[in-house]
Amino acid sequence: MKFRKGKIHNIFGVLLGLIVLSAFIILAFFITSFIYKTIGKTPNILITQMINSLLGIFFLVTTIFSTINFGSKNYREYQINMFKSIVEAMEKMSKGDFNVKLEYDHNKIKPFVALVKGVNSMALELSTMEKMRQEFVSNVSHEIQSPLTSIKGFAQVLRNNNLSEAERVHYLNIIETESTRLSKLGDNLLKLATLDSDQVELQLKSYRLDKQIRSTILSLEPHWERKNIEFQIFMDEVEIIGDEGMLNQVWTNLIHNSIKFTEENGQIKIYLSQFQDKVEFKIIDTGIGIDKEEQQHIFERFYKADKARARSIGGNGLGLSIVKRIIEVHKGSIEVQSELGNGSTFTIYLSSKFIK
Repeated sequence: MKFRKGKIHNIFGVLLGLIVLSAFIILAFFITSFIYKTIGKTPNILITQMINSLLGIFFLVTTIFSTINFGSKNYREYQINMFKSIVEAMEKMSKGDFNVKLEYDHNKIKPFVALVKGVNSMALELSTMEKMRQEFVSNVSHEIQSPLTSIKGFAQVLRNNNLSEAERVHYLNIIETESTRLSKLGDNLLKLATLDSDQVELQLKSYRLDKQIRSTILSLEPHWERKNIEFQIFMDEVEIIGDEGMLNQVWTNLIHNSIKFTEENGQIKIYLSQFQDKVEFKIIDTGIGIDKEEQQHIFERFYKADKARARSIGGNGLGLSIVKRIIEVHKGSIEVQSELGNGSTFTIYLSSKFIK
């Protein structure tokens, strides 16, 4: 079928060429007839036909050459203009303006298609990164400004000599709490910056993961005992190779979060199991849960699912970002399953034999 179509196209091309050539020969006939009438001399028929044919061919070749030359000139001009547009786009991006999109005709810039697409793609990625940077700076500024405002306000109140000792202690406690919050924010930002670097230095060692998690639960006992939360622990003996300090941060953040968002007399279950080289950690709570639409955002920096509640119980929205990044540098993964009002389940998958 393709062969027949190609044959038809070829025949059509030949016929079109003959028609155009015939038209030019007819044009040549009229021109030569006019010349013969003007000079009053007419050559014999054979010579006249030869002259008309040659002149027709000349007209055809001249027309084709002129068309190609004109098209080539336009083509070159289009390419030069496109190249100038690419240079201008790069200059804009170098100055921080990433709102760049090059429009192009695919057929006219075949040699530049990959380059133009690359410039457009780079501009889009840089624009996205710039928005993320601005949002990050805005979030950091907000997280810093809030405790600073409290510290400044209560420091001014403490200048009042008429305050009772109980009031003075109360305000000092608030200042201490806000200072701790600021310090924690600084620590978390430094931790994220370290984890984001290309070469994260992992202090790898072999140790008992189940013992580490039990130790973390005990260290947080004052928090869960105060709320009368019941812990149920189902853990196998698991030996793992990893950065003990970093992974301790993971268990601390996750367990502390579960305690924070679980109501009094609630329940938290922790599972740890191993199958061959695969390790699975699971923490299930009866807390407030997370809305399905918000679950995809909870690992984003500074994201707080319940902003009003998060403000009342503390936190800067970096804990889960740190957890995810630590798991990623250990070549593992983390998942969340939750339903608003029905608790949350966080599952972590790791390899017991971590290889860089």
